[in-house]
Amino acid sequence: MNNPIRICVLVPVAISRYNPRIMTAIGPVVPPDVQVEVRNITQGHPDIENRLNWLRNGIPVVELAQSIEKEGFDGVWLTDFDMCGVEAAREVIDIPIIGGFPASAFSALALSQRFSIITITQSTLAMQRAHPQTYGIEDDFASIHAIDCPVAQLENVDIVVMRTFEASMKAIREDGAQSILLGCTGFVDVAARVSAMLEESLGIYVPVIDPNQAGFSFLVSLVRMKVRPSRLTYSKSCLQA
Repeated sequence: MNNPIRICVLVPVAISRYNPRIMTAIGPVVPPDVQVEVRNITQGHPDIENRLNWLRNGIPVVELAQSIEKEGFDGVWLTDFDMCGVEAAREVIDIPIIGGFPASAFSALALSQRFSIITITQSTLAMQRAHPQTYGIEDDFASIHAIDCPVAQLENVDIVVMRTFEASMKAIREDGAQSILLGCTGFVDVAARVSAMLEESLGIYVPVIDPNQAGFSFLVSLVRMKVRPSRLTYSKSCLQA
């Protein structure tokens, strides 16, 4: 009998407030043979809403990822659309670690040819606008819109759904988006509802990608394939205490 796959959900903020919602988000895509545990960094900012938060929380993410590998986990799902600490962690650990944007974007491009990002606040616009260029898919990037809702208020799901729907309609009608990425892992119980509202309004189906489900599912596939970050890309480094 094969051993179960062990995945750790690494939440890159120094509070556990969001953990239950993150676990709810990934619940529908957790296979029966996968065991999931969640960990939080213990120092850093309680939210990631700008580059300073992202930078401050990065090293604690790398340190925790190293501890997670030592615990025997097979992979790490980093619950941040902007991949806080992911690139650096790949230089330290020998198991796959995945953040939100790449898995979400390439899921969208498996289903459409142009996507837009719906993000949380104005402070994240420029940071996330750079992601498509980094991954060489800027020609497929239609636009980005903020719903002006900080992370701490994303629990107001009905309000978030309506604002996301309105921003998505704008992206589709004005920018030519054919699919929508939710630009924060705090968007929980939003994707399916917005997709249904878009279909009702437009009369056609438009995929809305939940970064938690896209990222977690992609990570599990990498673990099953027994692959990990290339040492031609991420030279092995030692994290100094």
